[in-house]
Amino acid sequence: MSAEKPDDLIPRIRDYLASRMPDARGLAVGAVQRIAVGWSHETWLFDLTWRDGGESRRQGLCLRRDPGNALLRHLSDLEAQYRVLVCLDPTPLPTPKPYWFERDVAILGAPFLVMERVAGTCPNPWGREGRAFYAAAAARGSLPASFTATLATLHTLDWRAAGLDFLGVPAAATGFARREIAKWRELIAVSEHPPEPILTDLIGWLEANAPSTERTTLVHGAYRTGNLLIHEDRISAVLDWELQVLGDPMYDVAYVLSDLNREGTPLLSNLVERDAFFRDYEAATGFTIDEEVCRYYNALYAMRSAAFWMSASGLYAAGRSDDLRLARTAWSVPVVLERAARDLGY
Repeated sequence: MSAEKPDDLIPRIRDYLASRMPDARGLAVGAVQRIAVGWSHETWLFDLTWRDGGESRRQGLCLRRDPGNALLRHLSDLEAQYRVLVCLDPTPLPTPKPYWFERDVAILGAPFLVMERVAGTCPNPWGREGRAFYAAAAARGSLPASFTATLATLHTLDWRAAGLDFLGVPAAATGFARREIAKWRELIAVSEHPPEPILTDLIGWLEANAPSTERTTLVHGAYRTGNLLIHEDRISAVLDWELQVLGDPMYDVAYVLSDLNREGTPLLSNLVERDAFFRDYEAATGFTIDEEVCRYYNALYAMRSAAFWMSASGLYAAGRSDDLRLARTAWSVPVVLERAARDLGY
């Protein structure tokens, strides 16, 4: 599936969309391209043109397909992502409009979803050009403010009214943290990676120090530059709905504060001044950022990162993926654990 060419997909995509748009005439799929983003699902962009009542119409669309060897393995659920986007569509949070989810593998060889292609770019924050882009945007000021305001919108939307309770409401007190620990422990187990003493120690520390959650909100799980579409110095869409949960908003805040998400700059996520983020986020949400809790979640992210890279490298080692990026993640496991050891006071 990974070697499939656009010419092989175009007729099948066109036929599927024709079945979903019976009134469209002269429907055509063009400018198909696969973009190398994300670690779990294939992403294809294309233009759809058709005639409706004598008028010519054009719509940019995005198709995401499950290759069956996602980094998150059994925890990856494309249908859940579609349901989240459906729930978020009427809310103030900018997200791509979802159109269809299809579980019938006979159509494109795997489950897939089709959604709006939102205007904007998504510069890679790890590359030189991406860092230059965000540094220039930081100097202008509008994008950093939009970054913080969008996270505040995400954390203050009414998730119950939106129908997002299907994600699972965590138990009170330490339930959220313990549920996350159990999830990533499960991924570590299925990766069949040899035991890591530092990781065992880290998990023990996380279980012994799990914080109580003061409030439950929608949590993105990976809110940072690189997962946000940008148009005219504003966040035009929040992308990468794969790690979302209901839980402690400080989980997202900790991710923003982490120095793992910035390259040689004091700017959070390569974009936002720390003091401005604290000020604007707290003013917009009414929440006080708890730095002690954020430090805990930073340690939990170390466990999660180790689980990611153990799973990724394991998929390559087992011959289930030929993506060289996954092979290279074997190097990341000791890097993450060495950092965790320092944070634990080794």
